Amino acid sequence: MARIAGVDLPRRKQILYALPYLYGIGPSLSAEICKKAKVDPSTKVDDLTDAEVKAVRDTIDGEYIVEGDLRREVQMNIKRLMDLGCYRGLRHRRGLPVRGQRTHTNARTRKGPRKRMVQRKGKR
Repeated sequence: MARIAGVDLPRRKQILYALPYLYGIGPSLSAEICKKAKVDPSTKVDDLTDAEVKAVRDTIDGEYIVEGDLRREVQMNIKRLMDLGCYRGLRHRRGLPVRGQRTHTNARTRKGPRKRMVQRKGKR
C-alpha cells in the first residue's frame, strides 16, 4: 500500500492515474512527477517497490505543495481577500460567484436552494 502525503493511493490503478487522488496534483503534474522520480507511469501502485514509492514521495515533498498545506494556503488567500474588503472578498463573504458570472438566473451552487416567496392567503 502506497501512502503519500497522508493519502492511501488506490492499489489497482496505474501510478499515473493514482497520483491525482492527492489534492493539488492533476494528470499533467502526475506525469511530471513520474518522470522526475524515474518511475514507469504504467506501473500499478501494488507493484511499486519501496524505493520507487520513496522516490515519488521525496519528489512530491521536495517540489510541490499538496493536501493540507495547499488547502491552508488557498483558505488563507481567500481570508486575505475578505479582510481587504476588495470586490472578490465581498463576493466570497456573501457566498456569491466570484469570477463575474451572472446571478439573475443560475448560480444555484453558490447561492443554495431557491428561497420561495410566501403567498398570502385571503382577499386583497
